[in-house]
Amino acid sequence: MILHKDKHPELGGLSQAKPLTPRLSDKQKAALAEACGRIAPTWPLDELIAVNPWWEMRNQHFAKVSAKLSALSQAQCVMPKSYFQEIWMEDLQPQHLQQAIEEAGKDYSIENLERYLLEEDEHTHWHNVSDFVDSGRDRKYKMAWRDEITHQISQFCADYFRLKDDQGSYSDRYKGLYGEWLATTRQDKGIEILMAEDGLTEHFLDLPEETEDLLAQAIVGLGVPDSQVADYAHALLLDVNGWASWVAYLRWQDRLNGHENDLMMEFLAIRLAWEWVLWCHQKERDRSVFNELKVMWRHQMSILPELIEIHEAAQAKSWIWQRAAELAYQSDLHQQLKHASKSGSENKEVPALLQAAFCIDVRSEVMRRALEAQDARIETIGFAGFFGLPIEYQPIGTDVSRPQLPGLLKSGIKVTPILSKTSKKSTASSLNLKARWIEWGNAPPATFSMVEATGLMYAFKLLRNSLFPDEHLHPVNHLPTTDEFEMTQQDSPLSIEQKVDLAAGILHAMGLDQNLAETVLLVGHGSSSCNNPHAAGLDCGACGGQTGEINVRVLAFLLNDQCVRDGLKDKGIVIPDDTRFVAAMHNTTTDEFTCYGSDSLNERVSVWLSRATELARQERAGRLGLNHLQGPSLHQSIQRRAKDWSQVRPEWGLSNNAAFIVAPRSRTKGLDLQGRAFLHDYDWQQDSDLSLLTLIMTAPMVVTNWINLQYYASVCDNHVYGSGNKVLHNVVDGCIGVFEGNGGDLRIGLPMQSLHNGEQWMHEPLRLSVYIDAPWEAVDQVASENEVVKQLIDNEWLYCFIWGRDGTIQRYLNNR
Repeated sequence: MILHKDKHPELGGLSQAKPLTPRLSDKQKAALAEACGRIAPTWPLDELIAVNPWWEMRNQHFAKVSAKLSALSQAQCVMPKSYFQEIWMEDLQPQHLQQAIEEAGKDYSIENLERYLLEEDEHTHWHNVSDFVDSGRDRKYKMAWRDEITHQISQFCADYFRLKDDQGSYSDRYKGLYGEWLATTRQDKGIEILMAEDGLTEHFLDLPEETEDLLAQAIVGLGVPDSQVADYAHALLLDVNGWASWVAYLRWQDRLNGHENDLMMEFLAIRLAWEWVLWCHQKERDRSVFNELKVMWRHQMSILPELIEIHEAAQAKSWIWQRAAELAYQSDLHQQLKHASKSGSENKEVPALLQAAFCIDVRSEVMRRALEAQDARIETIGFAGFFGLPIEYQPIGTDVSRPQLPGLLKSGIKVTPILSKTSKKSTASSLNLKARWIEWGNAPPATFSMVEATGLMYAFKLLRNSLFPDEHLHPVNHLPTTDEFEMTQQDSPLSIEQKVDLAAGILHAMGLDQNLAETVLLVGHGSSSCNNPHAAGLDCGACGGQTGEINVRVLAFLLNDQCVRDGLKDKGIVIPDDTRFVAAMHNTTTDEFTCYGSDSLNERVSVWLSRATELARQERAGRLGLNHLQGPSLHQSIQRRAKDWSQVRPEWGLSNNAAFIVAPRSRTKGLDLQGRAFLHDYDWQQDSDLSLLTLIMTAPMVVTNWINLQYYASVCDNHVYGSGNKVLHNVVDGCIGVFEGNGGDLRIGLPMQSLHNGEQWMHEPLRLSVYIDAPWEAVDQVASENEVVKQLIDNEWLYCFIWGRDGTIQRYLNNR
């Protein structure tokens, strides 16, 4: 065997002779790549959208993913037994449990499942090397390695990604993550002192310089068999899942731009390097303790497949309870939908005086009912909130543009407001001033530095914001804009033909290519809150975590353009001369409407909107604990809630979402769906080639799955998939994410205050129930031709039902 020596000037001598670093086999590389591919992305705070945290494992059944995650990291994908004890014999009845048993084909009895809720869980889980070292008798009164590793990696990543944030493309700026970590850690003598471990630094000096060399050396040295490499690597990434999710976001962005990066592999190398360092250090420091570690490690590795099976068996009854809870909700909804089908044929359509197209966000379901209640001639429509516009928005005065479409998609059109020269100068100055003030104000030491610099002025500002709060100003959303926009694609203005094609596709998808009313409201939505790092999560996920204002204003501009209207006539779409498209915003915190454009609404429509605001606000008051208030008192309370910098629950967002209904509005009109359903208009009789159904099932259905499972995951395990107590949040580099406190892993998902009111859960964790009004053959064709759709349905990440015009409801699963 060829040996070599490495010189460490820092230690003043030569290291021990060692063999050349082994190489990774193709099988090991594939296993590591598989592990890296299991982590779902998390979006930055200023573009925050809901994400299914198990998205990259959708090719496996949900229950199997749950068992593996529980075994590898103690992450929970199903609610604890105490939750099912709480809902048993309340919302959840014996018939629901019996139906769940029969569906699963198990021989359980209800009594057996009741006893299960009282049993103690005794199964163990996987331990990384750092966990075994922590359990050693010599570390009883020392800081835990798990905590130190998480803290060290997290602090390094926060600094690294902050410094690299503006250095070219994603592909270029993040090269050398492992190398920079290695250089930084070798210089950090404080770790050795903090952990009271003499000689630790030398092992960092012995680590290979290259990522692949480190991975190979550690995997071979730790004796990880090829069959276990993927699961072991996955367990390591789950140890720092927050930052792994951020790295997955950077990978996602690169892929949208047609590139690949190795950032996740380098991140994995950092976590594996810690394992290898601790292994080597323990071996050198105390051979007897190391021998025990080695035996436990080898034994655990040999039983890993069995361990995962044990967790799957242990969770089997929990999944029966989970399914029963979902059946309880579905059975009630089925009764509503069946009754609606019988009574719907009696409803006679009347010409619409007002048509209002809303985002399918569950909060719009309440507002649509409230608006429709004003007059039978009001028609509402549900459509994806970005209104089919694949755009990014670039305000005047900045080179930065932000996406205004779902995270699944890549923007193709850039829009910029058309402003006068004076407005441009004013906007640029305003943007720069606000950006500097916000960056300063959000910096970790901001409270002290700003008080010292501004003295009593800052103290007065704090007092004023407490007693006389103002609306929080967003540095981009509140910049001056217009009702006219320049639209470009690859730096070239869109032609009239391109605009006509875009408009025609959107109108057809919304069902507005005929029988248009005199006023057509295009209603986007946004929220109002102060001192809230997760504010974007309350805005429109379909608009990339932004408000829908730009989308509706651009679409109104497009559809009111006479040249575009003339071009639409050639496609058989005639927009009456007296029809005006009006852009509007629904503030989901206050339930108020804001309308844009030079064409003011007539008094009748304004009254309808005002009355709908009152009704929707009153309905939501109960969940906010304000049901004792009415009229002006309720209005003032909700207004103050939106401006209060100390308010941790400005609104409940999309909590309690549970269903996605794809059907003409006539089939659900009049139903009280309690703000729990996404409603997307669709008429299969106008979709002969299934292009619209394909679009709905591959885009909005996926987005609603992401929303549903982020809320679900944040309730099931807020420690892993949620962001904890928002009162303790500190923002990382302005927009990357938050720490809970001053360190630990990057926190992802929803804070507890968005899910729990202090006494009970405000979100019921149920998988999304999708109801599609279309022939069985149509749904089957779309599912069969689109792998992602098939995976979501067949692996039970959501439920798919076919809702017939005769009221029948059939579940679609595994092509049957």
